[in-house]
Amino acid sequence: MNTGFSRNLIAGCVLGAFALTTGPVETDKGASIVSGAAHAAGGVVDDPTGTVPDRYVYYPGTEALSEGEVRVIACGTGMPDSRRGQASACFLFDFGNGEKLFFDLGTGAMRNVNSLMIPSEYLTKVFISHLHTDHWGDLASLWAGGWTAGRPVPLEVWGPSGREPDMGTAYAIDGFLRAYNWDYQTRAYKITPVPGGITVNEFDYRGENAVIYEENGVTIRSWPAIHSLDGPVSFSLEWNDLKFVFSSDTYPNTWWNEYARDADLAIHECFVAVPTMVAKMGFTPESALLVGTQIHTAPEAFGKVMTEIEPRMAVAYHFFKDFDTTAEVYSRIRTTYDGPLSLAEDFMVWNITEDEIRVRMAVTEEATWSPPLTGEAQPPGGDADREAFSENSGVALEDMTYSDFISGGTWDGVEEALRGVYKEAEEALGQEFPYPGDE
Repeated sequence: MNTGFSRNLIAGCVLGAFALTTGPVETDKGASIVSGAAHAAGGVVDDPTGTVPDRYVYYPGTEALSEGEVRVIACGTGMPDSRRGQASACFLFDFGNGEKLFFDLGTGAMRNVNSLMIPSEYLTKVFISHLHTDHWGDLASLWAGGWTAGRPVPLEVWGPSGREPDMGTAYAIDGFLRAYNWDYQTRAYKITPVPGGITVNEFDYRGENAVIYEENGVTIRSWPAIHSLDGPVSFSLEWNDLKFVFSSDTYPNTWWNEYARDADLAIHECFVAVPTMVAKMGFTPESALLVGTQIHTAPEAFGKVMTEIEPRMAVAYHFFKDFDTTAEVYSRIRTTYDGPLSLAEDFMVWNITEDEIRVRMAVTEEATWSPPLTGEAQPPGGDADREAFSENSGVALEDMTYSDFISGGTWDGVEEALRGVYKEAEEALGQEFPYPGDE
């Protein structure tokens, strides 16, 4: 197995790490570098205007997946109190057949997702493991952000039931839509209601390796996880003779040991070490032991789990990965596991094929705009669409306009300037755009 390893590097170092050789040097790929050639960290550059032939970072949108390849991107690897440098739990699976699936969508994750510049119409399927905010709290950002970015279809969400109906995913999404009703009504009337829909696929959390999704050659199964109360689940994904497993939050359990065995990539939570919880998070020793070893998976337990299932690559996430915490988590895992290991951080990327697992970091632009749609953008719906929406929603048309009270506060001092904007658009596009109220 040829497995790469991530390096935490500044982008400038990637482009500037050249060294001149004075004689033949054997590289890690067996190639010989000729005297005088510039040896880049990513390969050999044989002329002064050449490029690095084998970059060891991932630039989103620049690499096509092969038919049998899967790319997994960590869009969030942290904890409930997400921070600028680390969002809460979110992993994006990108398959060589075009499928793109979210597993968890925790608070803060959509900032990272948006920096990947993936058109919103491709980001419509979300698998939620359980209903803690650090695992689904950014659904609102995907829902509303994709709507304004022109996503033409509703979202689809898969998630577990609860021991009682009011503890399940369907109940949560119903409450979500009620909580965001003002947001929904305004966008639905002003733009279009279609992207504001959410199709909920709730499945029994007690299912043991139960199939919950079969589309485009991808099969997804779930089994129970042990975390806080009944309801949380873990997932497996099978495609093209590859297998991936995602624990979400769980205490080590027999279901995982049975159904996650021999995975190509095993993503499992690995919580903050107990002493760090006391020193950095202010936990009492009693609370740290409870949360860090019984509600979550301690690093030492993570290692035992991976030794049991023997994946091609183990991935540990769900701890704040800092310069003064990483070594402790790593050393504790290594007391019980000596196999291939990634300590996940935001923007870590795994490319998986039958023959290779390549691990890199993505280099992204923070100040991104919405990527363009693959089809034509559609103008806002007309009167017929508004009437249909009114009929379906039961909201009278007059209730979807400003009241006389609010309309009375309109300042007409800007009308001349705004008419100029409309005229400019007409001249530039050769199309008439009636000013509101002139129709």
